[in-house]
Amino acid sequence: MPMNANPRYSRSEDMLEAALEVIPLASQTFSKSLTQYPRGVSPFFIQRGKGSTVWDVDGNAYVDFNNGLASVTLGHADPDVNAAVAEQLQDGITFPLAHPLEAEVARLIIEMVPSADMVRFGKNGSDATAGAIRAARAFTGRDRVAVCGYHGWQDWYIGSTARNKGVPKATRDLTHAFPYNDLAALDALFSAHPGEFAAVILEPMNTTFPADGFLQGLIDRAHAHGALVVFDETITGFRYAEGGAQELFGVTPDLSCFGKGLANGFPLSAVVGRADVMREFEDVFFSFTMGGEAMSLAAAKAALTKLRTDNVIARLHQLGERVEAGTKALIAKHGCADFLGFAGHPTWSFLTMSDCNGVSSFEIKTLWMQEILARGFISVGTHNVSFAHSDDEIDRLLAAYDEIFPLLKTAVEERAIRQYLRCEPLVPLFKLR
Repeated sequence: MPMNANPRYSRSEDMLEAALEVIPLASQTFSKSLTQYPRGVSPFFIQRGKGSTVWDVDGNAYVDFNNGLASVTLGHADPDVNAAVAEQLQDGITFPLAHPLEAEVARLIIEMVPSADMVRFGKNGSDATAGAIRAARAFTGRDRVAVCGYHGWQDWYIGSTARNKGVPKATRDLTHAFPYNDLAALDALFSAHPGEFAAVILEPMNTTFPADGFLQGLIDRAHAHGALVVFDETITGFRYAEGGAQELFGVTPDLSCFGKGLANGFPLSAVVGRADVMREFEDVFFSFTMGGEAMSLAAAKAALTKLRTDNVIARLHQLGERVEAGTKALIAKHGCADFLGFAGHPTWSFLTMSDCNGVSSFEIKTLWMQEILARGFISVGTHNVSFAHSDDEIDRLLAAYDEIFPLLKTAVEERAIRQYLRCEPLVPLFKLR
């Protein structure tokens, strides 16, 4: 139970208690659960969303900078996407044979994404990354995989993290992590296991921009080793550029994985790539009852079309650059650089927090979340901007930071952060990036 009952979230707390009896963690996603939101100062259930705003079950409104973990690019309940979905619903959504939308959306993706010769659909980003790795193993006849970033919940990846409970050791031993922007570390893996790697999979960018030559150097090294390169663009795709980070940085992997913003929050993902590798899916088992579900495909067609016709990406950059410039200026203004930082791409940026003066980063983050939620913003430390955000909402976010940052500064300097908290501090889930 929360340290102090907060009437602002009374219905949410009651619903949480009831949900915990029937759902582990009361949520389907770790990142939407009480592991990431401090109990007593957070909502736990969102009732509805429209545009840039969501409302919790207690009726509190929030400007949303989480946006379904960056899956909502256009805004909640986008009218064009909703209209396409409503039209498709009249005809049904799951059929005994393939639906024409499967090829239509595949062709749209091929037009937009440099690495895409062919496309296969899944429902979650984890489907796409697992499918890509299976295809790479089939194509190369090898088993080992080098990973950099977060790639989903399946055994092949999650076994390499601290959240590996339930994953067989034999599976864990085939996955090897290496740091971003560190080609020497990748070289060391290749040297330790010559001729054994099927693929190198990485987020082409997360918190840090790629160093000059890193992405192409990685591709060249992998190919020299006989391995394929997979870009996990689950978040960066249809956000950094219309063709994803690979278009932005001018490099072409063998396979790429997309999800999240592909259908503006509807459940759809895709693995795309070179035709010779993609033809492995004719034999590799990658098959879903809902893989060709037409409602999400209709949403994807509408979302991708709007992305191209309405200059969505340019607007995301514009909004994100205002967040970046304003946040950096406020960190400097309030002397918070010892424990606050700013990282990432303008369209998917991070307010970073570090241990300082005996205060842990998780204590700082908890106080930050307590204060930002109370001011009507929802985020877990990222700024996942959407096309629906307004300039006024960016101004309001920066005004909130102008109030919160000096509070954090005082709490850290005086080592008194627990005095400001009305809840228990968060604890690490596991390090993703």
